[in-house]
Amino acid sequence: MSTFEKVKAVIVESLNIDGEVVTENASLSEDLGADSLSAVELIMALEDKFCISVPEDASKDVRTVNDLVMLVNALA
Repeated sequence: MSTFEKVKAVIVESLNIDGEVVTENASLSEDLGADSLSAVELIMALEDKFCISVPEDASKDVRTVNDLVMLVNALA
């Protein structure tokens, strides 16, 4: 399973959305409906899933699913 597929699974579970709408270029807020609270919860879920610690300043630049995948890859 690729990092994208693992991140996608966490997004689907955390945001309670259909997996078909989760694409690499999907905007977390505009396309997937993540608000600031759900974005924090999503980062926490990714930290648990991948056993990583995401610095606050790193998560500020995350806008798309691909941004999340690149962040996870950089920290894993």
